[in-house]
Amino acid sequence: MRLLFAEDERSLSRAIVMILEKNNYMVDAVYDGKTALEYVTGENYDGIILDVMMPKVDGFTVLKILRSRGVTTPVMLLTAKSEVDDKVKGLDLGANDYLTKPFDMKELLARIRAMLRVGSSQYTSVLKLGNTSLDCKTNELTGPNGSFRLANKEFQMLEMMMHHPGRLISAEMFMERIWGYDTETEMSVVWVYISYLRKKLVSIGADILIKSARNSGYFLEEMK
Repeated sequence: MRLLFAEDERSLSRAIVMILEKNNYMVDAVYDGKTALEYVTGENYDGIILDVMMPKVDGFTVLKILRSRGVTTPVMLLTAKSEVDDKVKGLDLGANDYLTKPFDMKELLARIRAMLRVGSSQYTSVLKLGNTSLDCKTNELTGPNGSFRLANKEFQMLEMMMHHPGRLISAEMFMERIWGYDTETEMSVVWVYISYLRKKLVSIGADILIKSARNSGYFLEEMK
C-alpha cells in the first residue's frame, strides 16, 4: 500500500516514515501543501495523511482542492488542535479521519488500516500494459514467460512508469520520490535499477520497453 505523508516537521516526518516503512507501507514524504498537491496530481495513492498546519497551502485547503477535483483517495488529517470545530470542518471537507497530536503510533497504524479498508473497494491492485502486469499488493511483475517479485525500489520505479506510460520521468524525480529529498545516495543508482528492470522485462517476455531520453530521463513504451 502506498501513502502520501505531508508533514512540515521534518524530524517527526522522518520518524513516522521509518515506522510506516517497517510496517510494509511505501511512503512519499513531502513538507508543504503545495508539493502534496503536485504529488497527488502525478501519482496514485491508497491513502493520504495531511498535517493541517503546513506552509504554502494548509491541510484543509489541500483536502478541499482534492475533493473538488474528484479525488476520492482516503484522507487522514493530523493537527495539534483538538477543537471540535476544526474536526467538524475537516470531516465536512471530506476527510475520512482526524487524529490529534501527540498520538501513539499504534493508534496511527490502526487508524491507517481502518482508513485503507474504506478505500480498498476503489483500489485497482494490478497495473497492466501490453502483455505485462504489475501487482501492487505483492510487487509481482508478470509476463508470458514468467514472473519476478520485485525489490521495493524496483517496484516503485516501475509502478511510477506504468501509471504514466510514455511520460518522461527524470532521474531527479525518481531520486526525490523513492530515495527522498535528504538522501546521500548517488544519482547513478537510478541507472542501476533501470538496468535491473530492463533485464527482468526481457526475461519474462514483456512487450514493453524502458526507453531513455538523453540527459532527460526514462519512459515506458509498448512495442508495436
